[in-house]
Amino acid sequence: MADNQPHSSAPDLDSHQGSVPRHVAIIMDGNNRWARKQGLPGEEGHRAGEATVQAIIRQAAHQGIEALTLFAFSSENWRRPQAEVDHLMALFLKALGGRVEELHGHGVRIRFIGDRSAFAADLQDGMAEAESLTGANNRMTVVIAVNYGGQWDIAHAARIMAEKVAAGEIQPEQISAESMAPHLSMADLPPPDLLIRTGGDQRISNFLLWQLAYSELYFSPLLWPDFDADAFDAALQDFAGRQRRFGRSGEEVTSLSGEQ
Repeated sequence: MADNQPHSSAPDLDSHQGSVPRHVAIIMDGNNRWARKQGLPGEEGHRAGEATVQAIIRQAAHQGIEALTLFAFSSENWRRPQAEVDHLMALFLKALGGRVEELHGHGVRIRFIGDRSAFAADLQDGMAEAESLTGANNRMTVVIAVNYGGQWDIAHAARIMAEKVAAGEIQPEQISAESMAPHLSMADLPPPDLLIRTGGDQRISNFLLWQLAYSELYFSPLLWPDFDADAFDAALQDFAGRQRRFGRSGEEVTSLSGEQ
């Protein structure tokens, strides 16, 4: 018999309390605007942004973050001018070749999420090699979202569930948030505790729509190349001052926290 009682997919309170987030996700926005402000071509903004990526990875590891997810290239970014897309792909390939060994040496595991099929073979090979080389590392996981969209992620998981129904493996009434979650990107990681977006815009732009359900959101006015270790620490400090409720009242959270 189907269970018609409502279920909450909110995380358990006791496993998500702490001053330091386990998982931080970042929308890295503002490279082009930074370049324009400097009177430089757009590719220089992306190059400066890549340097910021390395600095924030180092700072996240220093702060004890378990997972850092970076929105590097969305499924909507293909709409940008071809010259910019080509430069981004070249920069991405160069970063794979030059940074993976360094991250591996520091015990960082690298993962990619998104639809890789649209990328050139050398990029797909580079991603697979990076994952293979660093797969056993456990100091921190860096997830790079490429050709990724939150709607794509959910639709992909829904298609897997539909195939299971068609194959007679499950019944439609067995589809739930809990049964679908393992088929989403990053199913092996805790959901982000904190989302940071740089560049001043206050939206999530089709990023991790499912996984951000209970995340704290932090919007920085800084353009991504200007977002340094101090700015990252400021976001963590802001997070530490928040009360995460997960659907409970503030009084409940305070009471439960006092019992631990």
